[in-house]
Amino acid sequence: MSNFNQQQILQTIEMIKVHNLDIRTVTLSLSLRDCASTSTHTTAAKIYDKILKYSKNLVEYANEIENMYSIPIVNKRIALTPISIVGEACEDIDYVYLAQTIDKAAHEVGVDFIGGFSALVDKGFTKGDLKFFEQIPDALASTKKLCSSVNLGTSKAGINMDAVLKTADVIKKCAFLTKDEASIACAKFVCFCNAVTDNPFMAGAFCGINEPECALNIGVSGPGVISSAIENLDIKADLGIVGETIKKMAFKITAAGELIGRKLAQKLDIPFGIIDLSLAPTPKKGDSIAEIFKAMGLEQAGAPGTTLALAMLNDSVKKGGIMASNYVGGLSGAFIPVSEDSGMIEAVEKGSLTIDKLEAMTSVCSVGLDMIAIPGDTKNTTIAGIIADEMAIGMINKKTTAVRIIPAIGKNVGDSVEFGGLLGHAPVMKVNEFNNDIFVNRAGRVSAPLHSLNN
Repeated sequence: MSNFNQQQILQTIEMIKVHNLDIRTVTLSLSLRDCASTSTHTTAAKIYDKILKYSKNLVEYANEIENMYSIPIVNKRIALTPISIVGEACEDIDYVYLAQTIDKAAHEVGVDFIGGFSALVDKGFTKGDLKFFEQIPDALASTKKLCSSVNLGTSKAGINMDAVLKTADVIKKCAFLTKDEASIACAKFVCFCNAVTDNPFMAGAFCGINEPECALNIGVSGPGVISSAIENLDIKADLGIVGETIKKMAFKITAAGELIGRKLAQKLDIPFGIIDLSLAPTPKKGDSIAEIFKAMGLEQAGAPGTTLALAMLNDSVKKGGIMASNYVGGLSGAFIPVSEDSGMIEAVEKGSLTIDKLEAMTSVCSVGLDMIAIPGDTKNTTIAGIIADEMAIGMINKKTTAVRIIPAIGKNVGDSVEFGGLLGHAPVMKVNEFNNDIFVNRAGRVSAPLHSLNN
């Protein structure tokens, strides 16, 4: 802390106490490449032992660092090598058994979530991938802390529409199997285009095969800090000044986050990985991305101008954060999950924000359509079309996009779904019901755009 003067320390304390600044997650990234074997039970035992070996002190040490610096660390998490890859060598592969073993290990070490029950199928399926997809719903329905993700496309490979269709089926089955728990399995599952290998946020965190043996990745957050800074500006301050203000606050948030991350990595005796600059909201009042839009001058999220406001926010956060750390990674920008943001929920309930507007906003945000509840009887092909549109935005724009959507069984437009905790609650949103069956059922692989040939 010797590099911080008294004024900076007081500002940081105010950001924590008044404006909800926190470390949203510390995520231990752990490679399981050495755990593969020809036996499911042997592989599971190796995975369990390795998680305990590297993660046994994660929660305890994170709590110590939190108390030392008085900066809240909201979640402690683990990200693993995609399990579809690790388990594929097993002659008797049972991915549900691996999932339950991983979940047991997560409970044992006390983390909040564990990710990496994942598959990378942007170009096609292996035999193991096909088995993996079949078992995702049962795996998520029979575990509590496990999170799952699949990558369906990239800007280099195009989009695997066969996988998009299978993903829609997975989502509907997840919803049905956990219908008595607000279809919670869907909240633990996300599909990507251009998934990143060092993302510390769930449900999409996994340890890429190009990642080191282990590393500590940090996700910082501070929507309340940003909105407060903008509210303190003169109402006539132009958008250039607004952007500069966001940059300065992002610098301070990132500096605080990197300090915590490096101290914890040092205590765990593992390498510091990356800091993800993403502004992740919570259902708590004053911790909302939508409230930043209001501070900028919009009546509600979704009002004309919202996409520009989000683009400015995303870009300014990155510009400010990159000056505070040499190791920025993950997704970095601004998340717009509906259920996890009190201001976004309000905008949906008032009719300002629709799925179509959210889709437009995903062209400039960190990820994509996130934590959106839709009617439980929505057709699989409609869900596949929503996913395909989002994958297209990612593919064409060379950015990460994602879909985490919840068909709430037994719920209709106007109803609400309660998840609790950081997941919040979601108003059920209307979807476009015009028929797309013939189009999405053509399946196959969508070729990569021309700009993919840029070697």
